Amino acid sequence: MWLAGLAAAAGLAVEVWMGAPGARAWLPFAVLLPATVAGLAWLSRIRVAVADGELRVDDARLPVRFVADAVALDAEGRREVLGVAADPLAFVVQRPWIPGAVQIVLNDPADPTPFWVVSSRHPVELAEALLAARDAGR
Repeated sequence: MWLAGLAAAAGLAVEVWMGAPGARAWLPFAVLLPATVAGLAWLSRIRVAVADGELRVDDARLPVRFVADAVALDAEGRREVLGVAADPLAFVVQRPWIPGAVQIVLNDPADPTPFWVVSSRHPVELAEALLAARDAGR
């Protein structure tokens, strides 16, 4: 999506550059490319929050009463959890450029999902917030 969006913005800017002399020639590059980057960054964000007794990862919701444990992972731990021996039933939301993650082990007999793995820039804080919300709900 990023490559296609930037290529389309650059192509449009080149079209205007070829047909407009003077100051109007560089204006599309100064406006379209930063606006495209800002728009794509806004569209590709994923919000992670613990609120109202649930973990919210974009559109997915997990009631904290089903959280058995939350483990903060560093880059090596995330690689191990998501590596060759990864469970195919796990719910994974990862961003490769974010080194940390949280593994949320579930305690729901009706759900075949054994755990969630969610990328986070602050995995320790997210794990602590999840466990605190779970303990407060009990």
